[in-house]
Amino acid sequence: MRKPDGKIVLLGDMNVGKTSLLHRYMERRFPDTVSTVGGAFYLKQWRSYNISIWDTAGREQFHGLGSLYCRGAAAIVLTYDVSHPQSLLELEDRFLGLTDTASTDCLFAIVGNKVDLVEDGATEGQEEDGSGLGTAGSGGSPKVPKLVQPEDAVALYRKILKYKMLDEKAVPAAEQMCFETSAKTGYNVDLLFETLFDMVVPMILRQRAQGPPQTVDISSHRTPGRTRSGCCA
Repeated sequence: MRKPDGKIVLLGDMNVGKTSLLHRYMERRFPDTVSTVGGAFYLKQWRSYNISIWDTAGREQFHGLGSLYCRGAAAIVLTYDVSHPQSLLELEDRFLGLTDTASTDCLFAIVGNKVDLVEDGATEGQEEDGSGLGTAGSGGSPKVPKLVQPEDAVALYRKILKYKMLDEKAVPAAEQMCFETSAKTGYNVDLLFETLFDMVVPMILRQRAQGPPQTVDISSHRTPGRTRSGCCA
């Protein structure tokens, strides 16, 4: 099987909906899922390129695998639950350090999932990905307060740029890289992944011009010990 031309990795705490986002995009459905063990991936053909999308476990015992899956990644999707502020804090405290093995020009997307559950979720007719899958606020579930705002995600994105010592003028603006989604209804899910695909393609072309791409052979690596993540100032 042809090796992927690029890699996108989803990181985040357990129960933020990483697996559900990936299933919604790739299988067009919202599954009843169990927690991911280790990691799993899909292969997506975008234009003439094969892009692997990795779903990683958020559970503590699998934390050390994250840096392995991130190795050589072209884009990282840092996912949180808009109703749980701690899930946003965990991205900085536990997961950001795992991205040190990603490509030096790696893109970062900050994604607040589960907007269908919050009181001010998107209303009817606001489906932005064109899939006609309904509204972000549908489903009849009791609503909970939205405790993480878009400006909180933008602040984290800017912290990441400082951590990576990247110039804000040389990377996509925070407004382009911060998303709110609903894996349950499909709200903004296509927009998220296809925005990243379009951004990753030029990176693939640059990497081809520079030499062989970085790859990960899972079978040749032992499971690493717990990795202590870095923190932003």
